[in-house]
Amino acid sequence: MSGRRDGKRWSPPLRRRLRSGPDWAAQTPTWRQARPALIADALDRASARPSGNWFVVGASRNVRADDRPYGRTVGGVEVVLWRSEDGEPRAGSGVCPHLGAPLRDSRVVCGTLVCHWHGLTLDGSPSVGWQPFPVHDDGVLVWVRLDAVGGEEPTERPVVPARPARDRGVDAVFTAVGRCEPQDVVANRLDPWHGSWFHPYSFVDLSVAREPRGDEDDAFVVDVSFRVAGRLVVPVRAEFTAPEPRTVVMRITDGEGATSVVETHATPLTGPDHERPRTAVVEAVIAASDRPGFALARAAAPVLRPLMRRTAGRLWRDDLAYAERRWTLRSTGLFPG
Repeated sequence: MSGRRDGKRWSPPLRRRLRSGPDWAAQTPTWRQARPALIADALDRASARPSGNWFVVGASRNVRADDRPYGRTVGGVEVVLWRSEDGEPRAGSGVCPHLGAPLRDSRVVCGTLVCHWHGLTLDGSPSVGWQPFPVHDDGVLVWVRLDAVGGEEPTERPVVPARPARDRGVDAVFTAVGRCEPQDVVANRLDPWHGSWFHPYSFVDLSVAREPRGDEDDAFVVDVSFRVAGRLVVPVRAEFTAPEPRTVVMRITDGEGATSVVETHATPLTGPDHERPRTAVVEAVIAASDRPGFALARAAAPVLRPLMRRTAGRLWRDDLAYAERRWTLRSTGLFPG
């Protein structure tokens, strides 16, 4: 088939690299371009942006309308989430106001949370000293607003990045936990130069086409090829931005899968100044394509999601090790710069 009905010539999604074999050591060094001050400035600008005290808790599909609630500790605060009978998310303190039972281990009956210690019931409204938290389900992720943890001016809704339309994409959410702070995760993502050095199994031919120019144009523009197998790669252009302090978004702007996004959210699990901080990395991958065959991928989403999570997990096995080391060096005063 040489063409398409819309007049655009068909092109295969994969490309064949001219070079072959392991050429990791032959790459052009990027340490001069990855200037510590540049990365630190990008991190400072991200940290100064408002979050409205919203924190990503997990995947929307993890908060189910069955008999089990979903629990997470955010900033040292126990949070419990469940859904009402009409599917609306509910959230609040994960500590039972009666005798302190962990509500994440309780049950949901007809949209009502029932404590498994003494049967206290909660429908999501204030009751006997229990207070709900504002909650937002964006269709991929669930967020809670914790004003005491965030300490900022609260907002009605979180800063949710622009995404492909839900009927055009396939989404998967991966979660991992590391001993570090959110800034260590964000700093890792604001260093695109490490991609083909640290992850040669996934990225090749990476170059930063444009660096941030300040708040008005605060994006890293990167040309990179995703490795598929052998010499087969998928070349794209992507932008990395940080719309709020705990989020970095990679958006494909040109090439196969344009408009697809990878959102990396860093949620603190421990309170501020904890001697052994822990941070959850919640990464949402929303893949899209204008190719007609992508409809089959959407239909196969339940099969694709585990594969997408596995790919994200391989990358974060390495990147969390980096984030943890960054925190260790910072906490001991040994971090360069």
